Amino acid sequence: MEARRRVLFLCTGNSCRSQMAEGWLRHLAGDSHESLSAGTRPEGLNPKAVAAMAEVGVDISRQTSEALEVFLAAPPDLVITVCDRAAESCPDLPGATQVLRWSFPDPASARGSAEEVALVFAEVRDAIRVKIEAWLAS
Repeated sequence: MEARRRVLFLCTGNSCRSQMAEGWLRHLAGDSHESLSAGTRPEGLNPKAVAAMAEVGVDISRQTSEALEVFLAAPPDLVITVCDRAAESCPDLPGATQVLRWSFPDPASARGSAEEVALVFAEVRDAIRVKIEAWLAS
């Protein structure tokens, strides 16, 4: 039996983008991948990210915000940075860990009415899904 590929999504706060990516990969890939997320400076799970994912039937409410250091002893097979700041501060990882750099806008910095902010979260959520689907298909 082939081992599941461990994929870690990394952003700065591990509150929105990496959390949504972790949820999407788990939802889209099933048991073929182990989906993880972390932050270079974790801030906790953003409730607006939880709500945005719930709108499309993906529950990330039980995910936790972790520091990257938690995964250094047993590094993942692949790290995907989902923000430019995390890509810049991503340390060299031991072993054969591959790093991909994807960049998505930070929905937590969205301003405006509740509806406008929710729309930004939905746009980022959908962009992450499209990227993960394309990656899985390649």
